[in-house]
Amino acid sequence: MGNRFQVTDRFADGAQYIGGRLRPGTSGEDHHVIDPATGKTVYTYALASTADVDAAVAAAKAAFPGWAGATPGERSDALHRFAAVLAERAEDFARAESLQCGKPLKLTTEFDVPGTVDNTAFFAGAARHLQGQAAAEYSGDHTSYVRREPLGVVGSIAPWNYPLQMAAWKILPAVAAGNTIVLKPAELTPLTSLMFARAATDAGIPDGVINIVNGAGRTVGEHLVGHPDVVMTSFTGSTPVGRRVAEIATATVKRLHLELGGKAPFLVFDDADLEAAAHGAVAASLINSGQDCTAATRAYVQRPLFDAFTARVAALMESVRLGDPFAPDTDLGPLISHAQRDRVAGFVDRARGYATVVTGGEAPGGDLEDGAYYRPTLITGAAQDSEVVQSEIFGPVLVALPFDTDDEGIALANDTPYGLAASAWSRDVYRTGRATREIKAGCVWVNDHIPIISEMPHGGTRASGYGKDMSVYSFEEYTQVKHVMYDNTAVAAKDWHRTIFGDR
Repeated sequence: MGNRFQVTDRFADGAQYIGGRLRPGTSGEDHHVIDPATGKTVYTYALASTADVDAAVAAAKAAFPGWAGATPGERSDALHRFAAVLAERAEDFARAESLQCGKPLKLTTEFDVPGTVDNTAFFAGAARHLQGQAAAEYSGDHTSYVRREPLGVVGSIAPWNYPLQMAAWKILPAVAAGNTIVLKPAELTPLTSLMFARAATDAGIPDGVINIVNGAGRTVGEHLVGHPDVVMTSFTGSTPVGRRVAEIATATVKRLHLELGGKAPFLVFDDADLEAAAHGAVAASLINSGQDCTAATRAYVQRPLFDAFTARVAALMESVRLGDPFAPDTDLGPLISHAQRDRVAGFVDRARGYATVVTGGEAPGGDLEDGAYYRPTLITGAAQDSEVVQSEIFGPVLVALPFDTDDEGIALANDTPYGLAASAWSRDVYRTGRATREIKAGCVWVNDHIPIISEMPHGGTRASGYGKDMSVYSFEEYTQVKHVMYDNTAVAAKDWHRTIFGDR
């Protein structure tokens, strides 16, 4: 297979980044980073203990006064330098992400890494624009204004599907607003989060502002969320784990931001551009091997287009090239692990009892049999209340169902507990306008599905969580809004005092 990123020498000092340096974990337990394309171990590291979390939080707490006291311009300058360092190291980041995740190099090179560089550049600018309501005499006798102040130490947890981008989404708005942070990535994918933190140090961001602990969720993750010196938690991951994070965070009255699971509907009306919708469905359902909480998972297609749509999607899926993530012609890499591959296969195998697997539905053999690969899969004939329609599969699986009226299509799109993302496909602006208003989701694309941009918010509703990543809206998560009010009268005995004591 292709020339892979070499790990061991770069992280010989350990996989914890605390106070500006790498160090080993102290749990006494090792964890193996597996290349999902080959099944081979590429790095072994010592997991963090709760003591390592305490050390990381202490480093962040010590760094907070200096970083919070820096001017917005100083934080902005540091983040601009950070973006430049990331851009210089783009190839390394892409190769490391492809190695630990199995993503095709063309995806990490053209999506994950440039997106992260752009996020960093965006927050470098946003750091100077912490907005508040204009100062004014709202009461007549007082001048009021709003301050946005950093919260303190943020303890965040990121998932394995987009390790680099999720590290950036957690870290950047927090530090741009003047907070310090301890991030726990997924144990499966520690590499690019560590590289991200090291790049921040090399860019001149002070030691302790960004810290990384790699450890088990049930010990290290829960200790981080419940730590008394952590004032806020941001978590991205599954809805069941999000519920547990919420239990721990609310017990200590922490601010909480949750970006959880999704089951995005892909709503195709009968006047849609069929070719555009079919191409969009394949790309949006297969991105990152379907391991994307915004991926298209439920295609609802108005009945006049249904047969042509499913035939075209099946043909396009069959043209997708599975292969070595480092080969230039590979379209689809493996899933994150054999366990995840088997979980996806279980959904599909159970669906054979009540639906039709039109294409895919199997792991390839041959040169790919050692990897966690699974073929692009299209399922039809499933009932709306079936498992494959209602549950988050997190693999390269699209379920297509027909609908008749616009009312029915929108109702079906809303008929899951989730509300993260959706798309509507039509040439009729009134139809798509209605869909954007009535579909319950944090993002609704029109005649496209998946693109994200730094300037716009990302986040869901209902069982998909609450709060926003990216954009200036993310500062709502990471700043405290303080009202300051000055008396302008210099009158000792004010009229309103008489409502409490004395006479006019």
